[in-house]
Amino acid sequence: MGGSSRSELDISPGSNVKPGGLAVAWKYIYKYNTLIMLVLLIIASSMISPAFFTERNIFNLLRQISGLTIISMGMLLVILTGGIDLSVGSLLALGSVIVALFLNGMPLSEAILLTLLVGALLGGASGFLVSFAKMAPFVATLAMMTIARGLAFIVSGGHPIITSSEGLSSFGTGYFLHIPLPVILMFVIFIITVIVLRYTVFGRMVVAIGSNETAVRLSGIGVKGYKFSVYAIAGVCSVIAGIISTSRTGVGSPIVGTGMELDAIAAVVIGGASLNGGRGSAFNTLLGALILGLIGNIMNLLSVPAYPQQVIKGLIIVIAVLMQGIKKQSDN
Repeated sequence: MGGSSRSELDISPGSNVKPGGLAVAWKYIYKYNTLIMLVLLIIASSMISPAFFTERNIFNLLRQISGLTIISMGMLLVILTGGIDLSVGSLLALGSVIVALFLNGMPLSEAILLTLLVGALLGGASGFLVSFAKMAPFVATLAMMTIARGLAFIVSGGHPIITSSEGLSSFGTGYFLHIPLPVILMFVIFIITVIVLRYTVFGRMVVAIGSNETAVRLSGIGVKGYKFSVYAIAGVCSVIAGIISTSRTGVGSPIVGTGMELDAIAAVVIGGASLNGGRGSAFNTLLGALILGLIGNIMNLLSVPAYPQQVIKGLIIVIAVLMQGIKKQSDN
């Protein structure tokens, strides 16, 4: 009775042993912090506004984040290699004006294919500078961000380009089985990203490069080609978001997508990806995009100005990064 039993747990500050139930609870909180954050936001949103859980609002939310989610999938691949892409917002604007310009003189399919090609070329240019010219990703994509935005203004003459393409408009406003077509495209690209990362050699190599690029290179694997590819893919994802923007509004605008690169990075980081590379998932990135969309959606329902939304987004990013740090320390 007077002695200490071996089965008792030492929970003093200097001990590494924690009570079983509490340790398990914290472990799951760290592991699923993005999902928990999303659920809490959904609960809060449903309590704040009765209009939140209406079908119209849910589909409006998903339609609004479709472009962000698609860009975030491309950004995830880049970040997994340890890189960053600041040009995605400008490429969105360029894709928006180019597809509108092409539609005024050619069929829809050709206009879309050419726009995707432009995205791949400019994204690939960033990839070339990073992988072959050994330029820092921040600098290379910052330059491309300026170039792409400038091209968007040059192509459009500084004015929105109106398109009357019924095919593109029907995509932006159309439905399939009561689901908006842009939302379907968003989930298709999400599923493709999941499959690529989980079940293909390309996906495994992208993660491996971010985890230990030197080891991958010494294994005789062409690191440059993989890094070049992820930037090209990010460029394609960006112009797809631009095409969606034009399909919804019927206007190709050189000013759309401003700040989108920051939202995409935020979605990936909130989803638990490491900016150092080697860690991240498509599912959590989707959750990160949903969290950002939820913040904007509930603020709009409450008629709150855009400025407080930026503050809340920043706080959520800080919380997400802090949770990553705590989880990393606990793993060690």
